[in-house]
Amino acid sequence: MRASIEVADIFRTAGPAYRAAHAGHLSLVQLKVMSAIENCRTAALGGHVEACEDCGQWRIAYNSCRNRHCPKCQGAAARTWLAAREADLLPVGYFHVVFTLPAEVADIAFHNKSAIYHLLFKAASETMLTIAADPKHLGARIGITAVLHTWGSAMTHHPHVHMIVPGGGITSDGSRWISSRSAFLLPVRVLGKLFRRLFLARLFALHDAGRLAFFGSLAHLADHRAFLRHLAPVRTKRWVVYAKAPFAGPEAVLAYLSRYTHRVAISNSRLMAFDETGVTFRYKDYRRPESNRPQAMTIAANEFIRRFLIHVLPRGFHRIRHYGLLAGSARKASLALARELLDVVAPLDPDDPHIPEDFRPPCPCCGGRMIIIETFERWRQPRGPPDATATNRETAP
Repeated sequence: MRASIEVADIFRTAGPAYRAAHAGHLSLVQLKVMSAIENCRTAALGGHVEACEDCGQWRIAYNSCRNRHCPKCQGAAARTWLAAREADLLPVGYFHVVFTLPAEVADIAFHNKSAIYHLLFKAASETMLTIAADPKHLGARIGITAVLHTWGSAMTHHPHVHMIVPGGGITSDGSRWISSRSAFLLPVRVLGKLFRRLFLARLFALHDAGRLAFFGSLAHLADHRAFLRHLAPVRTKRWVVYAKAPFAGPEAVLAYLSRYTHRVAISNSRLMAFDETGVTFRYKDYRRPESNRPQAMTIAANEFIRRFLIHVLPRGFHRIRHYGLLAGSARKASLALARELLDVVAPLDPDDPHIPEDFRPPCPCCGGRMIIIETFERWRQPRGPPDATATNRETAP
């Protein structure tokens, strides 16, 4: 069912004026995101006509833009991705770990997104793998699925990485599986200290190599001494690493992943109103007590668009990454060994051709299967169904 207000509605109404006012200051990727969201599931992208095999009910379905920043396109993308990830799950507890950048570093990341976001992934994953491999802690090689989020609940810039980690790993010699404690994976204070050290060491290296850019109020950070002064407070403060208790089974892991892996800065369901006063949306104020966190905020349409666009990722940047046992070409072999050590049977291969890939909604009248009976190109409208009365009028003597 279509939400009453969508990000696309805001872009279509306020987008032209925003683009004109910020001409030359929006990247090509940001402009493409705006265009994709505005045209998503409209005649601009073409589509097809579906008909029910049982009752003959038909409906028009316009094509999706499939842009990864579009709130309407992430459901299908998440389903496809999760179908493949389901086969990777092991019969162990899974932990949720979050690595967050302090505000002083987030400010630098704002103008150096590709470099700093990549460094965030690298430092956080290396921290987890290093501490987990230490015999004083777990003493095993673990698997990690990491997802980058760059926003807070109010769409402000807040880069952090969510990690889903199985509660255990394989010893370095591959001889056995070591399980973590039931409600404890790794010490967060130890993780925070190593994360801080690894991240800052590589951040200073990027600055020394001239690979960071600074603009506006941060332009003075191009100077080495000013850069060191800016980061002096974060070299001693505690960096936040958050770990939750394990999920309640594989189904809970998949439910969590479906909410987090393909999330965008704001979903259409959080939009409450859009009028001449601005855009009103729901958010959570984490400074308040938990029972009083849900709040409503109204901001100007231009500010809403600005906040949305600051979370557009650089072209080609991967926001979901896998490490350790789940990394790249070693994933299948590592998971097969883990299941052998855990003495469990491998699940059905997600590449099995018998698994249905058709997520087309059923017929709204009878629940039957919908099939495509006509396709139409971009900016074209489909032909209407035959009109019996009109045909009779044309053929009448």
